[in-house]
Amino acid sequence: MHKILIIAATALSLAACTTTQQGATVGAIGGGVVGAAATGGSLVGTAVGAGVGAVAGAAVGDYLRVHNRATNQCVYRDRNGREYIDVCPRG
Repeated sequence: MHKILIIAATALSLAACTTTQQGATVGAIGGGVVGAAATGGSLVGTAVGAGVGAVAGAAVGDYLRVHNRATNQCVYRDRNGREYIDVCPRG
């Protein structure tokens, strides 16, 4: 029961974050899980995995911002820094 409440609280707290912050959070959680699994649960492996995941997640979150959820449009940035709006990927 406690795990469900923790997951629900985390999901609700992410609703107010920017896509960069959401990406960093999801990346840190995923990286921590992968780091822990790869190193047999060591604290250093978990911390490194969470750090790498947070940086990667923040980069993806910054790259892909949701422009208008009602019309399913996202804001993308190309290599030159120009932003453009297109349909969001499914998923």
